[in-house]
Amino acid sequence: MAAARTVRGTRDLLPEDSARLRAVEGTAWQTAQRFGYGEVATPIFEFTEVFARTLGDTSDVVTKEMYTFNDRGGDSLTLRPENTAGIVRAFISNSLAAQLPQRIFYRGPMFRYERPQKGRLRQFHQIGVELLGAADPLADVEVISLAHEFLCALGLGGAITLELNTLGSSESRAAYRTRLVDYLQGHRERLSVDSLERLERNPLRILDSKDAGDRAVIAGAPALADSLDGPSGEFFAAVRAGLNDLEIPHHINPRLVRGLDYYCHTTFEFTTEHLGAQGTVLAGGRYDGLVAQMGGPPTPGTGWAAGVERLMMLSGVQAVMPRPVAMIALGREQSGAALRLARRLRQSGQTVQFAFGTSLGKQMKWANRIGARLAVIVGSDEVARQVATVRDMDAGAQEEVSLDLLEERLAQSA
Repeated sequence: MAAARTVRGTRDLLPEDSARLRAVEGTAWQTAQRFGYGEVATPIFEFTEVFARTLGDTSDVVTKEMYTFNDRGGDSLTLRPENTAGIVRAFISNSLAAQLPQRIFYRGPMFRYERPQKGRLRQFHQIGVELLGAADPLADVEVISLAHEFLCALGLGGAITLELNTLGSSESRAAYRTRLVDYLQGHRERLSVDSLERLERNPLRILDSKDAGDRAVIAGAPALADSLDGPSGEFFAAVRAGLNDLEIPHHINPRLVRGLDYYCHTTFEFTTEHLGAQGTVLAGGRYDGLVAQMGGPPTPGTGWAAGVERLMMLSGVQAVMPRPVAMIALGREQSGAALRLARRLRQSGQTVQFAFGTSLGKQMKWANRIGARLAVIVGSDEVARQVATVRDMDAGAQEEVSLDLLEERLAQSA
């Protein structure tokens, strides 16, 4: 029955899954905070134009993967497939250009209609940073350094490789585009159907093709580095020097490109060999033309994004679920005292679960089942003497503790 199962490409996050996801997101947020980034949360859906204009009308995301619908007012809306466009829209909408640079962190669900596979879902979670208003190559060094520190904090320092390239200035890129098209025109008969379409509209995207025939052609294509002008080379050298100063290892991948015209200069990916063919863990780059393309003031930008589910798989981060204290009332008459005591313990920072029912045996079995570290038992005798019986669920020992000292006793065994 459809009502009792999830939609293909989606999954339920049960408590342990949610705890692992929050652990990854929390590590990213803590790292971003240390770099001075503030969190921005944008709506899950935007006007379709926000993504259609920024992702390019020839991209697979726009042509095949976006969840787009008309609302009751007739507006075309799209569930966000990524969040850089939404952040830039928020930057423009809220006039954030008055205070530059803007350091922004984000997290949340994204949506793409694509074939579900290992670590890739149709509803997935993404984290990312955007640094808007800084044209300095050290801004690129900062966002790459932030990504590197975050991945190392997840324990992935030995499992990742930083791949780096430059797209150069808009002038360098235009010169390279001409050389690339001239080369590809001479190999049209060997290109895939998709690449033939891109050849007319967005030729740099052919360099991203996974088609075997395309890859053979691309192997002989001219290198973008040969089209760089002097300032572009100096910019890239400054980025590499900054990474060397921070002792962040990297290697140049001349085929690492971004197909859209607003991208320029630095492009990078952290990759791994531990996730099969889909090896990208985190990707980013500089996009100095995006804010202006969306109608805002010319503003340089750089940033990155990463899929949380893939990071969860790669890092093996485990959920840290606090073992609770089980609060047990011996009889209905003692439930009020037990409820008040549970509230008091929670206010002191303890995790407390209240036992339902009146059978001590069943309540103790339940305390074992939930993995309680302690059981606090309140009966009529305990209430009269202002004590509680505290049972260590691991050792099996128990003792009476004055209610005045209960918080201190529980804190000692935390």
